[in-house]
Amino acid sequence: MAKRVLVVEDNELNLKLFCDLLRAHAFVTEGLRDGREAVARARDFAPDLIITDIQLPHVTGFELITQLKGDPALREIPIMAVTAYAGREDEERIRGAGADAYVSKPISLMRFVEAVNALMAP
Repeated sequence: MAKRVLVVEDNELNLKLFCDLLRAHAFVTEGLRDGREAVARARDFAPDLIITDIQLPHVTGFELITQLKGDPALREIPIMAVTAYAGREDEERIRGAGADAYVSKPISLMRFVEAVNALMAP
């Protein structure tokens, strides 16, 4: 059975890129442009991985990660943050919020896929 990935990214081009890249690697994807819908969608979609941007409108990626990790039904799902924040302290802050992996923008397609595969490994 194909692994499922929920992608939360407000930039339409990035959302399409991430979903297309994941589909090309045999993942089933669901894309969202609004983080406010992510927790409810994660409950319905039951992803094996959640990928989220940190700079989202309405709710930040930090807030979203905290909400997901605070939900007993969702807390075990790994989260990968994809963000333009590229400093060492940014990565520590993002991981401190609960992200299991971090990829900085502009993304390297190979690094993105490697990070996804590492989080999906049994």
